[in-house]
Amino acid sequence: MVQVEGQPAEGGLPVDIRIIEPPRSRFSLDLRELWAYRELLYFFIWRDVKVRYKQTMLGFLWALIQPLFMMLIFTIFFGRLARIPSENIPYPLFCLVALLPWQFFAEGIARSTTSIVNHASLMTKVYFPRILLPLAGILSPLIDLSIAFTLLAVVMFYFGVVPGVTLLLLPIFVILALITSFAVGVWLSALNVYYRDFQYSVPFLIQIWLFASPVIYPVSVIPEEWHIVWGLNPMVGVIEGFRWSLLGTTPSVGLTLTSLGALVLLLVTGLMYFAHVEQNLADVV
Repeated sequence: MVQVEGQPAEGGLPVDIRIIEPPRSRFSLDLRELWAYRELLYFFIWRDVKVRYKQTMLGFLWALIQPLFMMLIFTIFFGRLARIPSENIPYPLFCLVALLPWQFFAEGIARSTTSIVNHASLMTKVYFPRILLPLAGILSPLIDLSIAFTLLAVVMFYFGVVPGVTLLLLPIFVILALITSFAVGVWLSALNVYYRDFQYSVPFLIQIWLFASPVIYPVSVIPEEWHIVWGLNPMVGVIEGFRWSLLGTTPSVGLTLTSLGALVLLLVTGLMYFAHVEQNLADVV
């Protein structure tokens, strides 16, 4: 953005003219500009939350109901009937600890995918960093995640499970879940502008991704020769980290490192692609 001062206007008074130029770098993420627009980011987040719970009878209780019922259903079908192992941890708790980051991730990419299309009229009228839209889409589910932790605390108390010192590392894995959601959301939000099929395929993608992630089963059921391929799923490291920090399970170091590497690659390429198409989003949307 370039500011030119002293341009004459009608009446002879100088005015400021701001010229918006597309980013020259393929990897453009101006943190100072994002900070300058932080109030707009807060507005987008709050608007997403209000729209989600507008005219609902239960309101924020949905943040508890959804993981609770999913935990019960998975416990009945996979824990009791299929007898999937849970590493000597009560299956409801084993499943719920994984469901929290998973639902946060799924909700984040669902909101971020349609974030640019939903704000098409605003984008064509005023300038702001376009990346604020998918960023707000993945930040707003943090409220649901915070509420869902109260359900987790109740279930842990019921089963008499007390987290150890590894609980101090939980914020790191929450941040990793946030980055993973952002990395996928940046890709899908930009692609959805050009190909609207993505917003319809996201629910199907989330369903497949759920069973490709260790939500209802432990890492031990995956054959050793498939660990490298399976570790390319960035949610593997996130879920394993949640279980380690909350339940004291033993994570697979190789799987976690592979998952982190895949996350870095996904994030960098997503930001590069978004920067490449950002200048044309307002015209196409």
